[in-house]
Amino acid sequence: MTAPIPFPTRPQPIVSLRNFTRRFGTNTVIDGLDLEIAEGEFVALLGRSGSGKTTLLRTLAGLDGPSGGEVRVPESRAVVFQDARLLPWKPVWQNVMLGLGRRDARARAEVALAEVGLDHRADAWPLTLSGGEAQRAALARALVREPKILLLDEPFAALDALTRIQMHDLVLGLWRRHTPAVLLITHDIDEAIALADRVLVLDGGRIVAEERIVQDRPRNPDAVLRRRLLTCLGVVSPEPQQNWAEAAE
Repeated sequence: MTAPIPFPTRPQPIVSLRNFTRRFGTNTVIDGLDLEIAEGEFVALLGRSGSGKTTLLRTLAGLDGPSGGEVRVPESRAVVFQDARLLPWKPVWQNVMLGLGRRDARARAEVALAEVGLDHRADAWPLTLSGGEAQRAALARALVREPKILLLDEPFAALDALTRIQMHDLVLGLWRRHTPAVLLITHDIDEAIALADRVLVLDGGRIVAEERIVQDRPRNPDAVLRRRLLTCLGVVSPEPQQNWAEAAE
């Protein structure tokens, strides 16, 4: 008798939200949201302004608590914001190790900065960095903490087009090397398609669409997927259903 072929196992969820609700006074921003993110999964979250994206990220980062429901997030987590949020009175390497207080802090900072191509700026003051360099330093500060979940809140929005492409390649390389789960919040549909394993659309405090992307990276533009996501975001109207009976007449 041949042994049964085992079913492939899915990675365990590292983030789990059940019926998650967040209110501010009488205003319900997120209402009964369910979400799982697997170990090592790269998820992008799209949504119009006011849809609840940043509220969700702040809860996952531990900055805000839920108004209701169940939220399970690993203690080991790090956030990179649109603004690099470097302390201008500390050199770059000290910003990277901020709050860690290790005896080998300088050596660890230099290793992290080398990973993002910024080791030559370890002693620089933050105000002398370009926008791209500042975001590289913020990434080094996040990854030196070896997070199980990396939260990215529109970290490339203020960068020029060429720097954004370079940062996309950098983030993918760091993700493959360190294997954290990633949640990227972005307004850029092309960025979401290029980077993520799964793209979610948040609207009215609920996830209204989900697209899994199995195409290998680097990816060619997918006009059909892009239009579906734009439709979910209310940017374009759904294509009308053609009446084939009338067309045949």
